[in-house]
Amino acid sequence: MMFPRAALIALAALPFSLAISNDFESGWDQSAWPIYAPDCNQGGTITLDSSTAHSGKNSLKVTSPGGYCGHIFFGTTQVPSGDLYVRVWLKATTALTSSHVSFITMPDAAQSAGKHLRIGGQNSILMFNREQDDATLPDLSPQGTATSTGLPAGSWQCFEYHLGTDGSIETWLNSNAIAGLTTANNPNAQGWSRSSIIPRVTGVYFGWESYGGDKNTFWYDDVSITSSRVGCGGSTPPVTTVPGTGGTTLTTTTSPPPATSTAPTVGTVPLWGQCGGNNWTGGTTCASGRCVKNGDWYSQCVP
Repeated sequence: MMFPRAALIALAALPFSLAISNDFESGWDQSAWPIYAPDCNQGGTITLDSSTAHSGKNSLKVTSPGGYCGHIFFGTTQVPSGDLYVRVWLKATTALTSSHVSFITMPDAAQSAGKHLRIGGQNSILMFNREQDDATLPDLSPQGTATSTGLPAGSWQCFEYHLGTDGSIETWLNSNAIAGLTTANNPNAQGWSRSSIIPRVTGVYFGWESYGGDKNTFWYDDVSITSSRVGCGGSTPPVTTVPGTGGTTLTTTTSPPPATSTAPTVGTVPLWGQCGGNNWTGGTTCASGRCVKNGDWYSQCVP
């Protein structure tokens, strides 16, 4: 069914229990899907890319030079007020490594000001991370790590998750449930369940953020943010925002920070990198800051 422009505008004004989606075939509407880079933005870029797509011809390409200030995201604050379901097709250049990274970040009003609920990876697996206490879902024990999965690189993957109003979380990769990224009946969610925080996210943003030096390029397509599950094979719901002009591209760049006069000692860990934890075999000396323990399985270099 075709909606006239006036109808689309009217739909956009309704409360967002409705769906918002985008396949970027009409371009990148930067007012509806703005850039998000809290605190700093040093070299991350986002462009409309017609060289690869899950469907049609366009996707959004995110590149990052690595490091926390190399982070960059795009997304929306138009999220349902109740249950939240997100479906996105994504493609990564490089597989997840042992380092902590995020490719989806969500400002969370249930946490302290400025804190986020994040989805990314560590120990080469997919995981959730709650910024306020650095808890992970699943626990990063060998048992917890085994209940998640990696993110295949070089091809399009369908990633879905559900945040319930009761604090429950469900996650799927290519329609397959990921046990470790599910809160129900999860014996490897002890760190996560120690807090009574129930997420109240106020936005959903897609991109790349690393807490060491990990670089990556991600493509995102066929994004759907709804109050009910769409699924990987489901049709995309009607778009509730007015399409932007075709072919729009935005790239943000800033000069990288000046190089330090002396290189870090071999084996040292950069700021925000992992510096300890059970079974950790990497560096334990921070190039700057101090190494702070965040549970048995993870310590991090912080200012």
